[in-house]
Amino acid sequence: MACSGLLLCGGQSSRMGQDKALLKVQGVPLLQRVHQVAHQVLPGSPLYAVTPWPERYQQLLPSCRWVKDDIAQGPLAGFAQGLAVVQTEWVLLLACDLPRLDPQVLLTWRAALVVLPETVLALLPRSQQAWEPLCGFYRRSALASVRAFLHKGGRSFQDWLTLVRVQEAMGAPQEMFFNCNTPQELDRIERGLTTVAERMVH
Repeated sequence: MACSGLLLCGGQSSRMGQDKALLKVQGVPLLQRVHQVAHQVLPGSPLYAVTPWPERYQQLLPSCRWVKDDIAQGPLAGFAQGLAVVQTEWVLLLACDLPRLDPQVLLTWRAALVVLPETVLALLPRSQQAWEPLCGFYRRSALASVRAFLHKGGRSFQDWLTLVRVQEAMGAPQEMFFNCNTPQELDRIERGLTTVAERMVH
């Protein structure tokens, strides 16, 4: 299935105290790590980064396409901004602070897209009874629903997902969704990163 990549890197990183996207895990900035995984899953496909500060990351990802975002609107609005520019039927959405992504799991999910009914607008994993909206696949046709939800004042990804048909993506270890929000969490990653994604990046 034709698929683009969409990287969200517009958070304020308030708990971290500095821009998470630029923090290095074993020598590689988080945003670059996620971009490398997306490239492995979507070789030859366009990759977009949604951010209020494209100039901050352009040297890090020179081949990426940039979508200017408004930081005050939140990740769902940023997702809508990115979804509006992609041309493929599907898009892989990834947050920039997921250092334990497993490209083999994502490739398995991508292969499953071809058999999904047209009414399914997203293929996402679940964690503790909630969706993991920033690590999964969405149809471009979901844009109309997202825009309508935002127009009514909605902002929550979880609330929007209750309004559309979502297929659960299986087979991912819970550690894959561990994100870095604090210096302590970053230290945990530095001391114990042993996933397939880490081995493939290096």
